[in-house]
Amino acid sequence: MPHSHNPSQPRCAALVGPYLSGKTSLLESLLFATGTLSRKGSAREGALVGDGAPEAKARQMSVEVSAASTEHLGERWTFLDCPGSVELSYETQCALMVADVAVVVVEPIPDKAPTVGPLLKYLDDNAIPHMVFINKMDILGETRVRDVLQALQTVSSRPLVLRQAPIREENSISGYVDLVSERAYHYNPHAPSDLIAVPATARERKQSARQELLEALADFDDGLMEQLLEDVAPDKEEVYRQLTKDLASDLIAPVFLGSAENDGGVRRLLKALRHETPEVDQTALRLDIPAESGGVAQIFKIHHAAHAGKLALVRVWRGVLADGATLVGERGDERIGGLYRMVGVQQQKLAQVGPGEVVALGRLDKIASGDMLCDKRPLPRSPLWPEPLQPVFGLAIAAENRNDDVKLSGAVQRLIEEDPSLSLEHNHDTGDMVLWGQGDIHLQIALDRLRNRYNLPVKHRSPQVPYKETIRKSTAHHSRFKRQSGGHGQFADIHIEIKPLPRGAGFQFTETVVGGSVPRQFIPAVEVGVREFLPQGTLGFPVVDIGVNLSSGQYHAVDSSEMAFKTVGRQAMVEAMPNCDPVLLEPILAVTIAVPNEFTARAQRLVSGRRGQILGFDARPGWKEWDVVNATLPQSEICDFIVELRSLTLGVGTYVWSFERLSELTGRLADKAVEQRRAFLAL
Repeated sequence: MPHSHNPSQPRCAALVGPYLSGKTSLLESLLFATGTLSRKGSAREGALVGDGAPEAKARQMSVEVSAASTEHLGERWTFLDCPGSVELSYETQCALMVADVAVVVVEPIPDKAPTVGPLLKYLDDNAIPHMVFINKMDILGETRVRDVLQALQTVSSRPLVLRQAPIREENSISGYVDLVSERAYHYNPHAPSDLIAVPATARERKQSARQELLEALADFDDGLMEQLLEDVAPDKEEVYRQLTKDLASDLIAPVFLGSAENDGGVRRLLKALRHETPEVDQTALRLDIPAESGGVAQIFKIHHAAHAGKLALVRVWRGVLADGATLVGERGDERIGGLYRMVGVQQQKLAQVGPGEVVALGRLDKIASGDMLCDKRPLPRSPLWPEPLQPVFGLAIAAENRNDDVKLSGAVQRLIEEDPSLSLEHNHDTGDMVLWGQGDIHLQIALDRLRNRYNLPVKHRSPQVPYKETIRKSTAHHSRFKRQSGGHGQFADIHIEIKPLPRGAGFQFTETVVGGSVPRQFIPAVEVGVREFLPQGTLGFPVVDIGVNLSSGQYHAVDSSEMAFKTVGRQAMVEAMPNCDPVLLEPILAVTIAVPNEFTARAQRLVSGRRGQILGFDARPGWKEWDVVNATLPQSEICDFIVELRSLTLGVGTYVWSFERLSELTGRLADKAVEQRRAFLAL
């Protein structure tokens, strides 16, 4: 093919796509085609380059970004194999920020198109050049490529430009026609394709598909438009130039066909990547990284390896990085303690690297994902980095061995450093230590890492709902505390009034003591005693929205003390509160659910079935054919809400939530909550 190309600086392509689309198989195939692998591994054998971690092998799925460096025709490439699970999408977003191009791997199933929508939206929002690779063409059956393309186009804001027309033999795809070079190729399992004459059956389809390709390109080039209007066949080199230019500007997404499992179409994809992927300088320019900034690298993934310690995966944007060099970081200066090129979990030690490389740096402590590192001041401004998503699923965790509790906190902090979409909350009301994340799989992977990497077996359960309790009735109560022993005794006597306060008022303590019936120095002690009761009221939950007034009392000149008045304050609350008609308050959350509009009714039914109240729905701003449903939902109903929402929406539905109010809960559900709380407190 007369597709000119000069040797390039190292480039980086991210392999992304929904779960089960075959990204890790594509990585194996690319490494096999470039000669880095002499034999491809399989998920069944647990021998895939991209899935080297024990958590990945156990699940036969990618659980983190994996970098694999290879060389092809004298050029250095790093492929970033990104997890497909929607629960691990933050990993993918960070990897995409440093890639020159993304290869979006999809299955040839039109009904699955919505699963790729959020990913394509992220790529376009960040102007990241991307190609689409329709994988598993061997399972296409009677489905037409144009139907797959049409379904994908509904979730892509950029024109999807088909680069190949499939050649069909009966019900299977045996090869393709390249729509630019107009050459036909026949697939050979696990070997390069053979050049063949364009079959008669494919000629008509090839002509119309090629015309569509040229018309899509002509939308962005007046010269090409003129040629088409005048029926002049454009020069192939010009078409390639236009494709390269439009890809770099994220104006189009070229679409390739193949089967990674059988290595079909993979070498053609590699050729397109080689000729059309932007250079590192263009990517740095897109991200506003100044040219005169010296040596600059950006961290996109932190990994705590069991034996190698902390490694930071970085993309070198400018200049040279050398092992042992001191770099200026956003959180302080750091000395590189090891420089490695990665092929999955395999490391190759290097002395130095230049622009475009993706490498792991050892022993950097004061760093976080997204940080820039530089060999001189001033540090260039960091490109806008993805924000971790709000957590939607939590588990209360505790070390199986009580002595490991301190160790557990430290280990979880290291996991959060690796994956900032995890977070840890110590809930003071319930006493739970809650690990939050993006779903059950996300948290199970984290728990496996604690066990595999830190030898920390962890038990877990659903977090307790932070119920509160309050009262409906006022009462007046007299309480006396008297204890006689050898020497000084203890004596305190008080009259208090308890009353309900409006919702949200919290707790108020007042006193209307006259005539010194309770000396001034003892009044604060009464308040301390009353407050000591509040964390665990009559029903077992924290007490809110009550007022307590100390009106009078008695004291003894010798036996009264602060301790005695504190004790009687708590005692009075224990005795009086059951007479105030205590009632449970449950937290109600404001929830905003985002789903493709074909699933809006399902999301609404889900809310209604969980005691929720729908407030309305609207189009999701900036999202084609998506809705947002606004609702309120009791917190007790949200525990596994995300699991069911995803199962109803092909895995793409999501939500954000915030606390809205406390609402009275009575009847069977309240009785059950009190019963569970008492059982928990008795442990």
